Order: sequence, then structure tokens, then C-alpha cells
Amino acid sequence: MVKSALQQARAAYAPKLPTALQGPVKAVEGEATQSVGNQEEIKALFPNTYGMPVITFEAGEKVELPAFNVGIILSGGQAPGGHNVISGLFDGVKSLNPENKLYGFILGPGGLVDHNYMEITPELMDEYRNTGGFDIIGSGRTKLEKEEQFEKGIEILRELGIKALVIIGGDDSNTNACVLAEYYAAKKYGVQVIGCPKTIDGDLKNEQIETSFGFDTACKTYSELIGNIQRDCNSARKYWHFIKLMGRSASHIALECALQCQPNICLVSEEVETKAMSLDDVVTYIAEAVAARAAEGNNFGTVLIPEGIIEFIPAIKKLIAELNEVLVDPATGEMREFPSKDEQVKFVKSHIAAENLAVLESLPKDVERQLCLDRDPHGNVQVSLIETEKLLSAMVATKLEAWKAEGKYVGKFGTQHHFFGYEGRCAAPSNYDADYCYSLGYNASRLIANGKTGYMSIIKNTTAPAAEWIAGGVPITMMMNIERRNGQNKPVIRKALVELDGAPFKFFAAHREEWAKQTAYVYPGPIQYWGPTEVCDQCTKTLALEQAK
Repeated sequence: MVKSALQQARAAYAPKLPTALQGPVKAVEGEATQSVGNQEEIKALFPNTYGMPVITFEAGEKVELPAFNVGIILSGGQAPGGHNVISGLFDGVKSLNPENKLYGFILGPGGLVDHNYMEITPELMDEYRNTGGFDIIGSGRTKLEKEEQFEKGIEILRELGIKALVIIGGDDSNTNACVLAEYYAAKKYGVQVIGCPKTIDGDLKNEQIETSFGFDTACKTYSELIGNIQRDCNSARKYWHFIKLMGRSASHIALECALQCQPNICLVSEEVETKAMSLDDVVTYIAEAVAARAAEGNNFGTVLIPEGIIEFIPAIKKLIAELNEVLVDPATGEMREFPSKDEQVKFVKSHIAAENLAVLESLPKDVERQLCLDRDPHGNVQVSLIETEKLLSAMVATKLEAWKAEGKYVGKFGTQHHFFGYEGRCAAPSNYDADYCYSLGYNASRLIANGKTGYMSIIKNTTAPAAEWIAGGVPITMMMNIERRNGQNKPVIRKALVELDGAPFKFFAAHREEWAKQTAYVYPGPIQYWGPTEVCDQCTKTLALEQAK
């Protein structure tokens, strides 16, 4: 592998570890736990892994362990720092016994089912330390849900002598990890399953998980790009830039980027839903800001848009909920198949309520078809394919033209459109994510050594210096509730949405009117790896505000 000078220098970076993980550990158990919702249903579904205590690691006495092997899976979309989770796990299992081996399953959970794997050797691992991406073994979106998949998995796990499986993924992937842990525990197969919290969207967090890995790097990457656009915007002074950002189910990325860059407008999906705003309400809100700046001679600005905002508009959310129901065959629980796309659209329109049909037909034809047709592997509308930034800017332009005819608006409205998604998913991890991810992986090795299964690796107190971070584990069942998915009630990890009474949103809300009127842009610049700690090792503004630091 040919490496740039930066890659070579970055490879030498030694991630920092919490003090508790720098030697032998002992597990300190807390009180018994319960799920965040639907306690009786979750307990009935997970009798062998429900109610376990939260674990905290402290310094302990060295214990000699016999050699064992570990498997690892990267699941779902990429997030910066995945390679450091693997390197932390690799170093952790080798520190327990040099004879231990780490096997990676190729292209995600499908690699476990298809018996597609490779051993991760020291030479291979050294090629990927502190790098972005998931390319060491690849990732995939195969869902581990069926008994035949679990049984195919145990075949290769036994063949390779694998004692524990670590699954790196988001809420859906870790839900699958919990199901797999329960199945293997019920069968007494002797294989542990540990999860690691990954998603750049930032919606896998709670009282035990401070942040999901990759969120820090992705937001810093997007904020650099937004800052560059704002610099150009303030230089040319002739365009409104509509910038769509990752975040289908929550607006954490948009909010964090707003805190870093201070754009003129940032939409927050959760606020739109809480205020029961219509699509026209959202358009009017943007148009009023555009008109106010135009009155001051400023015919330019920036608008940040979470990719999933259309799902949070109450009328459209109600429509999507019914679409998800009618597109699922109740007999099989699978998506219906149609001879053509036109037949699918025709079927949908003939099977939804009149109220929802009216909402559907009020949308532009391309958006209407996308809502009827496109679904991801989990049955969700693929909102990233809907060009919300263009939809909103076009509707704002129409409203401004009407206002101009009425003498309510005097100005020019030129637009540019951007969608930042892939640009942040595989960025080289920031120092924060490099350290955090390495610690998550190393910590997973200690959960394995202590015989835990059905746990997620957690690192807390991460606004403090790394030496003061707190390592441990949380039962995955503690984070679960029952939700409607693909027309069925299923146990899932509850997503963390932006809390409107939380410190990050309150700070934003207190300043957004000022940012809308003034040109108060901040230009964060590129991620820094070397230099003053306040520049290189800072966490996200979201986390700092949440931790009141």
C-alpha cells in the first residue's frame, strides 16, 4: 500500500487509553437494569440477557487466560475510526495472550453467514491504524435475524475456535447483535457477542453512551466544507447555499455543524415535528430570513438541512407510516413485489387513506414516486435520495416571487445546492475519534475476558483527558423498546433524537436569530492532528454543552 506523507506520520500516532485499561482490570457491577421501554415484552424476548448490570472497569490483578480467538464484523455504513476499534481489539486480545487470534468477517454480517473471513495479522493491522474507512475487511447491511443465519454462523465460529464475536454498528446492527447474543446464550453455545456503538448520525447515544464513534470526525469534516462555502458565500455575496447533511432519523449532525459554523439558517427536524410545522411553514420560515437579509442588502446566506427532515413534517410522517404498512405483505412480513414501478405507485395510491393520498399528490412528482418506491434494507424511505435541498429552495423561490409581486420582497435569490454525506463517512479520524475508538475496541477485549455477552462496549467522561475516561459495558437490552418496523412490532434500540430542552439546542436557539440577520460565519478549517490540545483534541460542541464543559 502506497501511503502519503500524512498517512505515514499518522500511522505512528499512539492512541491514548483510559488509565483503567492500561493494565489488568476487574469488573465492578452496578444494579440490575431494565429496558428503556416495553419492559415485560423485552424481558420475554431476551430472558438470558435481560436485566444484567452495567459494568465499570477498575485496575485489578493480572489473571492468566488460555488462548482464545475473536471474530469481528463491521456492519452498516462507514464511520471514521472503525479501523481503530479493530486495532484496539487486536492489541487488547494480544495483551491477554499473544497466542490469541483475531478474525475479520468480510463485507459485514454476510461474511459470518457465508463463512467468508480472513485472519488479521500484525502486519495487516499496522497498515490500517488511525486510517478512515472500513476497507480492511469491508462492511455490509445483511441483517442477522433468522435462526438459519445464526446456525450457519456457529459453524464457522466453532471451526475457527472463536470464543467471542464483536459487532461494530449502529442501532439496527447492535439490535441484531443482541438477538444473536440471546440466541447463542439460550442454546448454550458458549460464544459471546459484544457490540460497539457506531454511526456518524449521532443517534446511538443515551445515559451510558456519550457519543457514537465517527460523529466527531464527520461533523468536523462537514464543518470544514460548510466553512469554506460560507467564506465563498461572503466573498461573492450573490448566492444562497442550501446544504443537505446526513441525518435521516435525527438532526444531530446539522445541529453540531450549526454550532461550529453559525450559518444563517439551520433546520432541526425534531423542532419541525414538535411544532407540527407544515412544508409551507418550513418554506415560509426560510423565505422570511431571506427577505430580512435582502432588506439589508445581503442577497446571500447558508441553510443547513437534515436529510430526513421531510419525514418529520407531521402530515408527511403520517403518509410515510401508511406507505410502510401497505408496501409490506402481512403474510410474509417482507416487502411486496410488483411487475413494474408504475404498478407499485398505482397500488400504493389505491390502498392509502384519502387524506394521505392528498398529501402525496401535493408533492412534486419525483418526490411522490420516491416515497412510493425506494426503500433501504430496513424498509425505510431512502430520504437521502430525495433532493430536499432543491425542493425547499424551489419552493422558497416561488414564495419570494409572490411576495415580490405584492411589494413585500425586494432582492435577488440565486441558489447553489450541496449534499454532504460520503465526504465525511470515511475521513481519517480526528484525535478524539482515534482515541475513543481505540479505547472502545480495547475495552471490548476486557468484556470478553470477563465472560460478558449481550453487552455494548462503552467509554465515558470523554470531555476529560483520555487518562480519566471511564471504561465498561452496558447491556444492550437496557437500550431497547418495541417499535413498528416493516408493518411489524420489533425490539430495537431506541434512537436518540435532538432534545429541544437539551443544552446544545438551547444554545443554538438562543443565537439563531442573530446568526440569521448578521453574517456571523465561523470558518473551522481542516481537522488538526498536531498542535495545542485545545485545537487538536477537542470534542464536539454538542458533547461539551451536554457535559457542561
